[in-house]
Amino acid sequence: MSQLTAISVNNFAGSVYRNPSPAMLYEHAISLGDGQLTSFGALATSSGEKTGRSPKDKRVVESESSKADVWWGDVNRPISEESFDKVRAQAIAYLEKSTRLYVIDGFAGWHPDYRIKVRIICERPYHALFMHNMLIRPTKKELAVFGTPDYVIYNAGRDSADPSVNGVTSETCVALSFESREMVILGTQYAGEMKKGAFTIMNYLMPKRGVLSMHCSCNEGDDGDVSLFFGLSGTGKTTLSADPNRHLIGDDEHCWTDQGVFNIEGGCYAKCIDLSPEKEPEIFSAIRFGAVLENTVQDAASREVDFTDGSSTQNTRVSYPIEFIDNAKIPCVGGQPKNIIFLTCDAFGVLPPVSKLTPAQAMYQFISGYTAKIAGTEQGIVEPQATFSACYGAAFLVWHPTKYAEMLAEKMKKFNANAWLVNTGWTGGEYGAGSRIKLSYTRAIIDAIHNGDLNDAQYVVDPFFGLSMPSVCPGCPSEILNPQKTWANSENYQHVAQKLVQLFRTNFELYAEQASQETKMAGPIFELPAEVDSTD
Repeated sequence: MSQLTAISVNNFAGSVYRNPSPAMLYEHAISLGDGQLTSFGALATSSGEKTGRSPKDKRVVESESSKADVWWGDVNRPISEESFDKVRAQAIAYLEKSTRLYVIDGFAGWHPDYRIKVRIICERPYHALFMHNMLIRPTKKELAVFGTPDYVIYNAGRDSADPSVNGVTSETCVALSFESREMVILGTQYAGEMKKGAFTIMNYLMPKRGVLSMHCSCNEGDDGDVSLFFGLSGTGKTTLSADPNRHLIGDDEHCWTDQGVFNIEGGCYAKCIDLSPEKEPEIFSAIRFGAVLENTVQDAASREVDFTDGSSTQNTRVSYPIEFIDNAKIPCVGGQPKNIIFLTCDAFGVLPPVSKLTPAQAMYQFISGYTAKIAGTEQGIVEPQATFSACYGAAFLVWHPTKYAEMLAEKMKKFNANAWLVNTGWTGGEYGAGSRIKLSYTRAIIDAIHNGDLNDAQYVVDPFFGLSMPSVCPGCPSEILNPQKTWANSENYQHVAQKLVQLFRTNFELYAEQASQETKMAGPIFELPAEVDSTD
């Protein structure tokens, strides 16, 4: 009974598996039909109907103690404490009826002064293994004294939410309470909801302590130079940070303190559509026993994975402990960042493959967070769509975006970090006409940033956004560095560029009141003709 009380499911009569080994979770998953063993040794699983996050179903409890801190709106939609209690009770009632429960205890945050204790309670072995990978795994000694967690996540994703509950608008509900320090998942089995839930918690707690939480990947060179890669899912954070010549600190979520940076997670969650050992050898080699493949397609007889098959979703994923990357830095901490790299997947084919940013331009781009949503990352996205996501991760912010932007500006200035905008999207035309910039070219650009080759390069200024574009970059064809020169029809380029300028300006109006004059002046410099219509 003491163990059941500790996990807050008091009437449970089944078996409780607390922090089971990956081998045991494999056995349970296979015997329950919750997964199958692949030829790689990884466990292949399915998240069911939902193969991406459900941001419109995210709810945050509106209470007196925290409501003044929260950026309310489309990202953080309020739910009452009474309604949260109802969805929590439903989730616990569902878990109590299960024949077995899995309890995973782990840390969020590698820095011992800032980490929090997180407990996952779920009934799918796959979900338990996923969070075993994604949280920082305590040692046996740490588990023995783990005690009461700071936050508990109840995953009852196989049970549909009740839309009759006030504030619940569909059969999916992902609800978070900073007061009770709990999160509830109903109506979605997509494992990424748990991972991003923990990140959202850190996005609230860390700024209260003067620490900047960031949606970015991070790696470090042999000389200790640290780079941060900001970008939404599908822009290349995981791929570009897994560099054989640098040490991986983390692929998605980090914090920046006056002592340096630290990873929030204990694992990586990589997209694996069209994955190959040639293009992404580090990620490919991480797919082995202990890894979880999500929504991939396997041959029924050989169990060989077809990474080109996106019939289930384009958002096929693999989760693995960070130590599966051979050159990962353990513990996952580093010094002060030298280079800040904003990754964008420009579906319009307008932004240059690389540009060097002034401090004001860096703030403008960070607040704007322009990219294209990649097919499958969220429900209903079937092809790239232009979007703006503040701080390159608006879906996970709790405070207003300008709070994170001001903290980033302060730290960049204090530690003299360089800022770059790197486009991993289209060249020679917009999506459907042009082509995706080759990964080898983007890698060459990143290498040039790290090697310092672009510091003394000659630059020309883009006439639409005022971005400084290098004329030459080692390993990258010079003709693609200026996007206007890659289009067959210059008039078409100018028309599309004008449309993107208008989209940037319209989006930034949401933040203009809180932004400094210098930041507002760092946006597009092109004067739009009166007849330009951004909706055409």
